[in-house]
Amino acid sequence: MGDKEAKLMIPRSFISSIKTIFSCFCLTLIYSHSFAQDSLVDISELSTTFNYEIRYATSNNFSKEKLYNCSMCLLRSEVATALNEANKYFYKKGYRIKIYDCYRPLDVQKKMWEKVPNPSYVANPYTKGSIHNKGAAIDLTLETLEGCYVEMGSDYDYFGKEAHIDNLNFSKDVLDNRKTLMAGMRKFGFQTIRTEWWHFNYKKNSSYPTLNQPFPCPNE
Repeated sequence: MGDKEAKLMIPRSFISSIKTIFSCFCLTLIYSHSFAQDSLVDISELSTTFNYEIRYATSNNFSKEKLYNCSMCLLRSEVATALNEANKYFYKKGYRIKIYDCYRPLDVQKKMWEKVPNPSYVANPYTKGSIHNKGAAIDLTLETLEGCYVEMGSDYDYFGKEAHIDNLNFSKDVLDNRKTLMAGMRKFGFQTIRTEWWHFNYKKNSSYPTLNQPFPCPNE
């Protein structure tokens, strides 16, 4: 080549292939990070001492429709751990937690809003959504260790004053039961809302994004 410098000739197709591989690698890293951040825990894998009545997996709820494909309680890992500790606390008092609802996909929240567009009872999915959509809220009650009903003054999902926690127009037994439930949950980082005695938000939920992941139902 005489005294001219030799130049390394790299085919454009090779450069294009490298760019594609690099882009895919970066997307994989981003997806993996997102999946790790959005991961949910099945509470039944932490403990077998909970009882369940996931109403939205049946038609026995305010919508009169089956909204979930299967009955599961999924929560953020931190929330699930706190709930498990709360259940241990109640066990020592002769009760156990009965779970009605946990994580709820955003698409389901939209269906609920269509039925009851009242933010006092159903969070607006087009604004902040529900803490359920973050996997950081639980609907629950207490029952005895023998599985007996504990009266709380209204049924779950009852939209009316009887469900409000500031309604004191109940017997001493009902008020004591509500006090036991709310005080116990607050000990482990859960907060109440005024209109639903059964609803508890984990207080450290601001960093959790809203999710729309479907339930990982068996055989689906």
